[in-house]
Amino acid sequence: MKHERVPVLIVGGGYAGLSAAMLLAWRQIPVMLVERHPGTSIQPKAFGVGPRAVELLRPVPGVEHALGRIWEGIGDDMRIAIAPSLSAPNPHMIMENQALDFLSELTPATQVGAPQAEIERVLRAKAEELGADLRFSTELVTLDQDGEGVTAVIRSGGVDSLVRADYVVAADGYRSPLREALGIPTTGKGPLGHMFSIMFDADLSGLVREREVTLWYLQNDVFTGVIVTGTGVGAHVVGVNYDPGKGESAADFTPERCVDLVRVATGVPDLDVRILDTTSFTLAHILAERYRHGRVFLAGDAAHTMPPTGGQGGSTALQDGCDIAWRLWLVLTGQAGPGFLDTYDAERRPIGALTADAQLANLGVRMPPGRRVDYPEPLEDFLPALLGYRYHSTAVVAEPGDDGSLLEDPRVPTGRPGGRAPHVVLDWDGQRISTIDLFASGFVLLAGPKGRAWTDAGRRVQDKLGIQLTRVMVGDELTDVEGVFGKRYGVGEGGAVLVRPDGYVAWRSPEPDPAPAATLERVLRQVLSR
Repeated sequence: MKHERVPVLIVGGGYAGLSAAMLLAWRQIPVMLVERHPGTSIQPKAFGVGPRAVELLRPVPGVEHALGRIWEGIGDDMRIAIAPSLSAPNPHMIMENQALDFLSELTPATQVGAPQAEIERVLRAKAEELGADLRFSTELVTLDQDGEGVTAVIRSGGVDSLVRADYVVAADGYRSPLREALGIPTTGKGPLGHMFSIMFDADLSGLVREREVTLWYLQNDVFTGVIVTGTGVGAHVVGVNYDPGKGESAADFTPERCVDLVRVATGVPDLDVRILDTTSFTLAHILAERYRHGRVFLAGDAAHTMPPTGGQGGSTALQDGCDIAWRLWLVLTGQAGPGFLDTYDAERRPIGALTADAQLANLGVRMPPGRRVDYPEPLEDFLPALLGYRYHSTAVVAEPGDDGSLLEDPRVPTGRPGGRAPHVVLDWDGQRISTIDLFASGFVLLAGPKGRAWTDAGRRVQDKLGIQLTRVMVGDELTDVEGVFGKRYGVGEGGAVLVRPDGYVAWRSPEPDPAPAATLERVLRQVLSR
């Protein structure tokens, strides 16, 4: 049997797995990904990527541009509604022609409404370009871990290989054989229903404006489900709910019935339809009770399966992959202690549950299942859950009186530890950049225009601890174009803020400190579990 060695083994080639592989390869950490399917997604699946996910992906050269080109090819008009069919009069509009332009005031990230199939292709290509070892048509057979690492047997083409890794990322879907094998319990509503997805080609020009994305939640006498047009993969998709409890199954969806269902969904009885692909999946609300088991970390649907209503499942999975990647990088390069990896569960699990509950609430309104019992209420304001969630762990030095909240309004940023570092426009030798552009390569120490003592201390602490720490004086070395840095970050001219590689505030000192080097070293040792 062939023996191989790699620092990180990733199981699963969806959003979470591919993003983790790409980010680790970009940071020059050797990584192997195994995926039992022969390639990335064929069907559009999840649609759209939230701005927070794009912020985490954009540091990798070329990725944001490639994602933006997909979206340009689709168009930036989008309508979401509840209706009996695509041609029904007076649909209940949830969103209409809303390009979310106001987000440019909060983030420099490109708005991306592309389908999962196309985004996965971008992530795969970039990961392979950066040197990640991606193995499709390869399955995990066994996995054992000890105090020093993990031993896995993988199988491809009937041939087994043994892989020794330091850590494993389990991104193997909502059924997650790895999660089951590790005995990690789950909570949540469990399976909520089953959906049959029909990808088809038809001329919908009389129903949908050119280059417009339309998502209709369908409620009619024949079925409940969805129709998505303008998906960006040269096709449209109808999703139909079915109930095995009533004797229904995926086998009932014959080609002829699929054509009839598309016609019901569009409201055009004689529509010329060509069926391109079909698949079935389970709607579910499943939450893992822990994201870490020894040297194995759950990510994506393995950690939190949520209904698709709200479009944040894919973005949350992408963020998981990016998040575990930067934490593993810090530990594998010796910048952080092994205990630092506990912060992944502490920070990501509450956000995964919050997002899953929000999607569940939307399901109860947009695509009601057979029974709705104790469903949460939909969020009144989606923006805090999109860009304003907060983290609480040992990787954050909370300030006295912190309320422990999970959400804050990103339109009114506070800059307090545990929150996303606010977007501020800077001038760098005549070039306009964002504070967001400074993050991702390592820790960043942002000091006010009179914070030279902080940046000097940062240089000494960086060398002593052997970490990557960029030091910037805003208002001196970089111009605060709008003069809002101090207000948004909550610091005076002599204060400083420590921002993590994921763009989250780890600590801040609103004013000068009599012993900046000692303070900064103490803070970094706590944050990094050193």
